[in-house]
Amino acid sequence: MATHRSAIKQDRQSKQRRMRNIRTKSYVKTMTKRVRETVEQRDVDGSIESLAKAVRALDKSASKGVIHRKTASRRISRLTKSVNALTSDAGA
Repeated sequence: MATHRSAIKQDRQSKQRRMRNIRTKSYVKTMTKRVRETVEQRDVDGSIESLAKAVRALDKSASKGVIHRKTASRRISRLTKSVNALTSDAGA
């Protein structure tokens, strides 16, 4: 346990950051899951809407430093690819 005043504060801040990061990661996972579910259900409109929310969540978490920016970019790319495949199938 920290005994110095500055160490106690640092411990408190790290706990707050950890909880914030956990919340953000959980939200990102939920949004990603919703995109995958709507794609599996072949719901074009729903998948486009959920993709927009997921992209926003991923970009925001990357800008805050919760996840790496290239990780966010890769996930966005893969989700977009799956939605685009769905929309091209629906159009054909």
